[in-house]
Amino acid sequence: MSTILYLIGEAFLNLRRNALVATGAILAVFVSLALAFGALVFNELVRVNTLQWQQGDHLIIFLKDEGGQAAHNELLEQVRDYEEVEGARYLDKSGAYREFQEMYSDQPALASTVSASDLPASIRVQLKDISAYQEVQYRLVGHPLLRRLSVFSEGIERLMSLTGVLNSIGIGLVAILGAAAVVLIANTIRMAIYARREEIAIMKLVGAGNWFIRVPFILEGVTVGLLGGALAVGAVFASHQLLAGVPTDILIRFQIESDFLVGRGLLILTFGGLAGFFGSSIGLRRFLRV
Repeated sequence: MSTILYLIGEAFLNLRRNALVATGAILAVFVSLALAFGALVFNELVRVNTLQWQQGDHLIIFLKDEGGQAAHNELLEQVRDYEEVEGARYLDKSGAYREFQEMYSDQPALASTVSASDLPASIRVQLKDISAYQEVQYRLVGHPLLRRLSVFSEGIERLMSLTGVLNSIGIGLVAILGAAAVVLIANTIRMAIYARREEIAIMKLVGAGNWFIRVPFILEGVTVGLLGGALAVGAVFASHQLLAGVPTDILIRFQIESDFLVGRGLLILTFGGLAGFFGSSIGLRRFLRV
């Protein structure tokens, strides 16, 4: 027990002796892990907003008048049975007229030129996955009741491309910045060992084992990693609270589930500790060769 307390005391003594270097390392790890955590949060924001933007009508099937309500209902049931379809609803001529009046309420002259009989009934389709819109489109092309098919394909393609690019960038940032944190801690430990190289040489001469010398430096590295990770988690949590206060009536949503933040925060803390462990182990390897 006394040996363990001695080693822990040595680790914190090392931190006090090299306060300036340790502070710089903690801040560097903080920046790296804060950016990495921020990238994870950004990816989650993209996912949440993508799901939000996916809500609504993805296809509109404008119908001919032939066959009347019965034919329209039959096609509606067929569309609902498509495996790609989440839901579908029917909008008759009167509903289309009300929608038209609402859309052009600021242009009464234009709204007055159209009557309910001028507008077609339609089926509004929501997809399970917006990338499957082409399959539904191919099934409907050439249908005798189809007057026109409106597909938000350009917006869907842009949204899918943007989501893929942003996710790739976020994952890349997490990997690069995580590796940077390990390198920073390794360099910090190297500097601390170099400053005490004569003391370490004497300890080895009097019979101290490598692990006896190594443990305080590993504890120092783990402490640096945990402190940097804790600062990163606190900064991202505070930033999220500020963004969560942005009015929710705008297009982009900044709120994220607390379970995600807590889970990823613990992951960042764990990664900070592991980065400190592996970074210090790498930094020690050169100086403790027998």
